[in-house]
Amino acid sequence: MKLKSRRGSVGDEESPGADAVGSLIAPLTPRKDCWWSSALLKAITVLLVLVTGVLIGFAASANISRCYFYTPSSSSSSLSSDHHRHLQVGGDGDDSNSNSNSKTQQTQQETQGSSPSPPSFMDFVHPGSPWGHTMSDEELFWRASMVPRVEEYPYQRVPKVAFLFLTRGPLPFARLWERFFRGHNGLYSVYVHALPNYVLNVSASSPFYGRQIPSQEVSWGSITLVDAEKRLLANALLDHSNQRFVLVSESCVPVYNFPTVYEYLVNSAHSYVESYNIDVPQCAGRYNPRMAPDVMEDQWRKGSEWFELSRDLALDIVADKRYHAVFRQHCTPSCYPDEHYIPTYLHLTHGARNANRTITWVDWSRGGPHPARYGKGSVTREFVQAIRNNGTQCAYNGKPTTVCYLFARKFAPSALGTLINLTTTLLDF
Repeated sequence: MKLKSRRGSVGDEESPGADAVGSLIAPLTPRKDCWWSSALLKAITVLLVLVTGVLIGFAASANISRCYFYTPSSSSSSLSSDHHRHLQVGGDGDDSNSNSNSKTQQTQQETQGSSPSPPSFMDFVHPGSPWGHTMSDEELFWRASMVPRVEEYPYQRVPKVAFLFLTRGPLPFARLWERFFRGHNGLYSVYVHALPNYVLNVSASSPFYGRQIPSQEVSWGSITLVDAEKRLLANALLDHSNQRFVLVSESCVPVYNFPTVYEYLVNSAHSYVESYNIDVPQCAGRYNPRMAPDVMEDQWRKGSEWFELSRDLALDIVADKRYHAVFRQHCTPSCYPDEHYIPTYLHLTHGARNANRTITWVDWSRGGPHPARYGKGSVTREFVQAIRNNGTQCAYNGKPTTVCYLFARKFAPSALGTLINLTTTLLDF
């Protein structure tokens, strides 16, 4: 008698044939209607994901457009249109370009309605009046130290000489300088650093009109004088046509006409910063050992504050933070940073590119903390001629010359009449 195997689960009986066993372990065929429903659900899910992605893309595109193509309203401008036109004319030496740009912008605004026209390329390379910005010193120095790496200029560039006037207030020799600049538009720029609340009173046709830069308080014998010089340089560097930079004061006058000065500076291979070191209390004695190792004692230099610089050297001075910080901290009163910072910096970094002499004549023969001052009774034709040709020789582009001084100081306001009379004879302007 054979015993049948019993399993505890229903439907688990053994089948005697192989075909029966195969039928038990083969997978069940899915139902067609279930398969169709699953495929439809997947298709709908994919479609929803695609639609959602498209909508998100449109939303992001709209946000980017609002960000990058937003144009500020005219009410947000820092200067009114009348004040802007008031500042555009003046001593950038290029009134025709300013007037042309103004007319172009006016035509564009009339065509486009009240929306302001976007800045042009020439607005970037010739930024107009220096009073039209609100940059801090840190922002200004950063902006001014930018250097194009493309050598060719995409516009017709004529080199200009930037005249940097460092003054407390009035310019008693403005009339003389106006004659000096007359007829040479496009070859010069003017920048004036005066006391913050002072407004220069000149006519609208003057080269000084609208040429004051945003200024700060300056104290004689302190680092604030260097800060003012760097501020003047930085504002002038914003105009990419300015290639030479001359620092002058309210008591400084030209002793040659503009064409002579322009050719002398634009064609020079050197900058003109007096730089020397002699073992006297007023020079070597001002060195502070705490300046080491940035500035060693044998690297210490002194020179006249009234410099003339090429664009490359002006850029480096404006960009310098290392040595400026050393002088700010360690060249305190009785050190006079304005007489030491630039001469020392150039000696350390660009000695071969500096002529080591000044082109501004000054008389220190009387001694004391200030040079001699000449008024009406002292200023004669012979006196000015002696400054122009005083028997000294200097080097210009490696060759000897007797033309060593292009400017002179210190003159009292009473000398203006005599100097004006000399413009038609000796000075020839």
